[in-house]
Amino acid sequence: MPSSYGNSDVEIREQCGLGEGVCYGGPPNCFEDGYSGYVYDVYVNGVDVDDTCVTDAPGEPAAPPQVTPGMVVRAFKALAWPASELTIQPPRGRTAVNFDTYFFTEDTAPITREVRLLGQRVTIEATPSEFTWHWGDTTVETTASPGGPHPRGDVVHQYRSKGQVAPSLDTTYTGRYRVNGGPWAPIPDTHTVPGPAEALEVVEVRPTLVGGTGSAYG
Repeated sequence: MPSSYGNSDVEIREQCGLGEGVCYGGPPNCFEDGYSGYVYDVYVNGVDVDDTCVTDAPGEPAAPPQVTPGMVVRAFKALAWPASELTIQPPRGRTAVNFDTYFFTEDTAPITREVRLLGQRVTIEATPSEFTWHWGDTTVETTASPGGPHPRGDVVHQYRSKGQVAPSLDTTYTGRYRVNGGPWAPIPDTHTVPGPAEALEVVEVRPTLVGGTGSAYG
């Protein structure tokens, strides 16, 4: 029973537990709103996106397929969400052994995308909520904080040996969505976007008396 909703072609087919294209013994039974029925698969543009219970409720027209949380999760994970920009202090790609190195990102604002599911307008909002810091020395730390610059930043790491490292930052998004401008609902899953590695050289330093009051974090 094909239908058209917006720009999407929607078709409902009997769900088959066995076989390909043939339902041995008929589709599975289901029960909804006090009526028995059968489980049907919902296809959008030829792709199986969900299932629905089709009952023989009297006097009720067949309702169009509804946007489900599962559909939204798949759209949420398929959309292109940006990686967070990683800032390191001291700057210029160099730090020292046993020295407080500060890491942070300023990419913390919610981001909104709009998609169409089953011909309906679905707004998805993703917010960075967790940050995984790969220090490049085989250690990893996950925080709710995006860190901050010296001297108040709370994401700090000390390297114990000299050499080249490649720290990076993964951003985990939580989300919410609404359909056709309706109320917001939480997306029941998260999505993590890995960030690119940054080149950082860790050097050994020896204390030397010098003039001036400059800061290594400038």
